[in-house]
Amino acid sequence: MAAHNLGEKLKKYREMNNVSRERLAEISGLGQEFLRSLEEENIHPSLGPLLKISRALGTRLGTFLDDETSSDPFITRAEERKEDMHALRGGDDPLPLRFYSLGRGKTDRHMEPFHIQVVPGETRNELPSSHEGEEFLVVLSGRIEILYGKEKYELGPGDSIYYNSALPHSVTCKGDEAAELYAVLYFPRE
Repeated sequence: MAAHNLGEKLKKYREMNNVSRERLAEISGLGQEFLRSLEEENIHPSLGPLLKISRALGTRLGTFLDDETSSDPFITRAEERKEDMHALRGGDDPLPLRFYSLGRGKTDRHMEPFHIQVVPGETRNELPSSHEGEEFLVVLSGRIEILYGKEKYELGPGDSIYYNSALPHSVTCKGDEAAELYAVLYFPRE
């Protein structure tokens, strides 16, 4: 039986690997209650926790984002995009980031391309995330602020940034207008 949502997929891969929820919490560094809510309440975390889970289970990140397989070339039509996840600060307090996967369904990919909407909201208390790999962002509209380590960078339409994502970083909307950007994330395989 195919798993249709993130919670089902996580439980399926965890059980296929004979890993208890307690053990997954231990090897991923994530809390048991957080993992329970992923499996049972089908919440969608940010990419950082998903990456930790995929590494702990020995699978690629895209496993938890894919619904189906496809052959090359892989095309995503703008009108067919579906929101894949909200980055979560914890509980039900969502950050104003909306991710639309542009590679969902391409099972042999090595990058994670996204269209991201960053809406105005209070995110100054957001903890920056860090993970292995690299990120490349291009701003389409609006303005964003990137916190990268201790430095802040403001980007507008046409601006891009490419960075090592091992250094703590976060993206927030700058101003009252929503921002849209394309992001390509690369996670090295172990």
